[in-house]
Amino acid sequence: MSYTAAVEEMAFVLERVAGLAEAREAGAAGALDADDTRAILSEAGRFAEDVLAPLNRVGDAHHAELREDGVVAAPGWRKAYAAWVEAGWSSLTGEEEWGGHALPMALQVAATDIWNQANAAFALNPILTVGAVEALQAHASDALKAIYLPKLVSGAWTGTMNLTEPQAGSDLAGIRTRAEPEGDHYRLFGQKIFISYGDHDLTDNIVHLVLARLPDAPAGTRGISLFLVPKYLVEADGSLGARNDVACVGVERKLGLHASPTCTMAFGAKGEGAIGYLVGVPHAGLRAMFTMMNNARVQVGMQGAAVAERATQQALAYAAERRQGHAGEVRDAPIILHPDVRRMLLTMKALTQAARAICYACAVAIDRGRPGMADAAFWKARADLLTPIAKAFATEVGIEVANLGIQVHGGMGYVEETGAAQHLRDARVFAIYEGTNGIQAIDLVRRKITLQDGAVLAAYLDELREVAAAARGTNAIRLTDVAARLDAAVGAVDAAAARIRHMLAEGHTERVLAAATPFLRAFAVTAGAAYLCKAAVQDEAASAEPRAALARLFSGELLSPMPIMLDAALEGGEEVLAAPLS
Repeated sequence: MSYTAAVEEMAFVLERVAGLAEAREAGAAGALDADDTRAILSEAGRFAEDVLAPLNRVGDAHHAELREDGVVAAPGWRKAYAAWVEAGWSSLTGEEEWGGHALPMALQVAATDIWNQANAAFALNPILTVGAVEALQAHASDALKAIYLPKLVSGAWTGTMNLTEPQAGSDLAGIRTRAEPEGDHYRLFGQKIFISYGDHDLTDNIVHLVLARLPDAPAGTRGISLFLVPKYLVEADGSLGARNDVACVGVERKLGLHASPTCTMAFGAKGEGAIGYLVGVPHAGLRAMFTMMNNARVQVGMQGAAVAERATQQALAYAAERRQGHAGEVRDAPIILHPDVRRMLLTMKALTQAARAICYACAVAIDRGRPGMADAAFWKARADLLTPIAKAFATEVGIEVANLGIQVHGGMGYVEETGAAQHLRDARVFAIYEGTNGIQAIDLVRRKITLQDGAVLAAYLDELREVAAAARGTNAIRLTDVAARLDAAVGAVDAAAARIRHMLAEGHTERVLAAATPFLRAFAVTAGAAYLCKAAVQDEAASAEPRAALARLFSGELLSPMPIMLDAALEGGEEVLAAPLS
């Protein structure tokens, strides 16, 4: 199907709903004005429509392939990546010192939205490189920055994240990869699995960020260090030298994202050890890696919302063309006229827009929380609070919306001919990688709603209440009922969070963890409803009423049950722990 980048909607949400306009006034957007934002997103949209979208089905049909000399990308991938780099898309947020444009992370996340709408398998590669740049800018030595950042920022080289091992998935305390000191560098030995874009032929070098243990490392996560390991060593003059002792030894066959190579990486397979360089200080690697991981989590959430956008566009187009049965007085009606199909399509649209707004709001908070910004501590805490919500909720939305898209297509969605199934297959992993959604929920209830004794959460919920208050004054677009439901949901989230903090203090941790995922869902739906409501209030055009209608549908179908579901989840923790599984 044809694809159109949702540029106008994205620009509106970024500026008027997620808060980029306010961030600009606070000095957190550099020289980027609203016209610049729209122009950049429009250019990104054109590139995505013309170059990336046509390769989406190609990449699905052609898995990345491991050959004797390394991994070969899907047909058209190399040309597309070269064009992407030449157009300057790799350098949006990099610091100017290293050749970047120092634009806001919010713009990068919006661009990530576009790349993933068009081609999620392609877009995963830039996400990792942007994260590697962030980590090196924050933690690497000046010498490492000078060698590697210009190439990464320009896109001439790409970056990877190497955490997972066969025996150490979500629990990184079990990492066994070791790093032995040798002069000004280290030699790494070990194996990493599930490494996205761990090897490919798109660039002439790949920069791996690898977690490993030094010989004197204490046990657990406090004994992990971070190392930069290039595929090819770099000479003093910046030219490429010998091949390092790191290699891809396997590429996974996967449910989706077929063109994105998921590699098993061997460090030191030849016995020499892969030469690596310490990033940051010894035994503090996890802290440095979290700079990259937190960046990636917001962008992975954006992947979910972006695939939801693509699935929604396709379902709307199909429903307008497919004729089946009677709808009212219309015979041989397009199925978009059938009430149940309309309900599914509107639910897809509402979930997608809610998830997008949450991701954008998180990105704006990241920008406003950078050192030197006014109220930086406040906004960094806000970003910390929203990151697990953005990652978990938006990736679940990607799955739910893609699944509804198949249902709209009926039998034609279940076969591969239409491409509707690809969206669900691609989206399924987003809820798993970069920290499973269950881990995001645990992070939210144990660490984030307790920030500053609950003050961070309280400030955010107060903002959601302000949205409800503003909605009550807009009688022309009938948001009074939405405001009442939003107030009730905010109150329920507030009360549930207080109860969770009390349960944690009383030592009932397992019961809290049993309710963590429903709590995150309720929190996210409440935030999403507020952003849909705010969009209707902020829209001064004729589209205000359609936005209000979407907010009414979302609040009626998804928001209204949340207080009851929250109570049930918190009360049901004991049953979750006690109920037999066999």
